[in-house]
Amino acid sequence: MATQHSKSAARVMISPAVIFLLGWMIVPLVMTIYFSFLDYRPLRGVKECCVGFQNYERFVTSSSFTESVITTLIMVGGILLITVIGGILLALLLDQPFWGQGIVRILVIAPFFVMPTVSALVWKNMFMNPVNGLFAYLFKFLGLEPFDFLTQAPLFSIILIVSWQWLPFATLILLTATQSLDSEQLEAAEMDGAPVLSRFFYIILPHLARAITVVILIQTIFLLSIFAEIFVTTNGAFGTRTLTYLVYQRVLESQNIGLGSAGGIIAVILANIIAIFLMRIVGKNLDR
Repeated sequence: MATQHSKSAARVMISPAVIFLLGWMIVPLVMTIYFSFLDYRPLRGVKECCVGFQNYERFVTSSSFTESVITTLIMVGGILLITVIGGILLALLLDQPFWGQGIVRILVIAPFFVMPTVSALVWKNMFMNPVNGLFAYLFKFLGLEPFDFLTQAPLFSIILIVSWQWLPFATLILLTATQSLDSEQLEAAEMDGAPVLSRFFYIILPHLARAITVVILIQTIFLLSIFAEIFVTTNGAFGTRTLTYLVYQRVLESQNIGLGSAGGIIAVILANIIAIFLMRIVGKNLDR
């Protein structure tokens, strides 16, 4: 049992790391809050102090804010739908014994380790290019006109790109949960004559409920800040501007530091509200 002296020594040893991490997080947050109450536009030489909540009001009441929030929710919802359903199907498939199972699992998980910018560039130039992309050649082979994904279906294209990158993560978590399922329970249900769909909906899916909620929670937290894929592919055009990208435009493109900082704080608040809501759902599922 640890003595009081050893506990005190442990606190002293970890305190530099804790202080560093707190500074790493708190200092940028405090600076952002400070700038959000300024009318700070460097290119115009404007820096007025204490404008109150004018930046927050301007950011929230603009038409771009509502559109970006809706786009963010649609994008996150679409990605979660694809990754959860696809992750379940892949997890069930990879759980079956077959030749080369280890290699296939590595290949399935590999996209998760690709940088978002690289992933977006590969999809944009190699697959979705309307002239030289693989999809364009496939359409021509089938006798159809090439489809410009990033212009004619930009939101779906970004959802597809991000889903490809996050699908391995969902598959890995769900595969781990699938492997912990009691095989005797499935065998008993099969011997009793239960069809495949009944075994899936009444045995497998309830067993995966906890893993699914964890996947949704973790992915949602990261997906709310999608940026690289949008920047590389559409640059926020064609209705693909999310809340994070709107903040970027206000800060860097419009050079309105105060307005962009207010948007950043609003984005943090909304992300925390969603995270707390999802944490409660996860907590209820984990307590069962």
